[in-house]
Amino acid sequence: MAIPAQLQNGLRLPVIAAPMFLVSGPDLVIESCNAGIIGTFPSLNQRTTEGYAQWLEDIKSRLKPDAAAFGVNHIVHPTNTRLMADMMVSVEHKVPLIITSLGAVREVVDAVHGYGGVVFHDIANVRHARKAAEAGVDGLIMVANGAGGHAGVVHPFALIEEVRRFFDGTLILSGCISTGRDVAATRMLGADFAYMGTRFIATSESAAQPEYKQMIVEAGSMDITYTPAVSGIPANFLTASLLANGIDPKTLPEHKLDMGEEAKAWKTVWSAGQGAGAVADVPGTAQLVERLREEYREAVDAFVSSQSFV
Repeated sequence: MAIPAQLQNGLRLPVIAAPMFLVSGPDLVIESCNAGIIGTFPSLNQRTTEGYAQWLEDIKSRLKPDAAAFGVNHIVHPTNTRLMADMMVSVEHKVPLIITSLGAVREVVDAVHGYGGVVFHDIANVRHARKAAEAGVDGLIMVANGAGGHAGVVHPFALIEEVRRFFDGTLILSGCISTGRDVAATRMLGADFAYMGTRFIATSESAAQPEYKQMIVEAGSMDITYTPAVSGIPANFLTASLLANGIDPKTLPEHKLDMGEEAKAWKTVWSAGQGAGAVADVPGTAQLVERLREEYREAVDAFVSSQSFV
């Protein structure tokens, strides 16, 4: 187990609320951190670099002294023309955790390490994991089968075992994690953090539309479609949302990645993971985190007290 020292203060549960496009904002981040988990957001959720800097000021001013750390997701891809400007702001504000996606770049890692920050990188397969490890990242976010957003197709059991063979940094597991019991299972698999997205879309502080939240509450695992048709990269979406936008899951079009077009599409085409089937309400974030902690404790206690096969 390897949780970086920079991320241990204020941490009450090994959970990262994932940075979700057009969903994660200051309110969700602040409530998450104040409740004792790591809250994150994509810098591109703000329309400008100046707006991004203002969000950082807002978050830092509203965090309690004993709050957990927060993080920011940067898209490291040629189509993201704001990367360098946003990174300069992140360095200036010394953002504790930087999450990189769609590219692991040594220069970005070195810039964050320069002020004492931590870098985690999204990976969907072992090839991506090796490249990120070579770039010097501190942790790998294993976006396994069933996760919301840009997800992979590898089973979490297979992915975590193979990655651990060559990577001794922090491991973060993503994919269908919706309860405290799921978080405990993630730790049992050998991951240091559980990475939760879909469950936090359906909270009162998320920026998702009420209809989006309700669609998640009503969805099951069979109501998710995995397709590259929306963004050019395979991702999981609510099937009902695709149909509402005239996209037939049975005849999906080809699509080339374009950050501008993706931003427009995701406003009305809503993403979620297969873990949506475990989401039944829309609580406040603090209430949800406390529930997760209770479920986590119950799961751990039940495992420890069991004498079977020991």
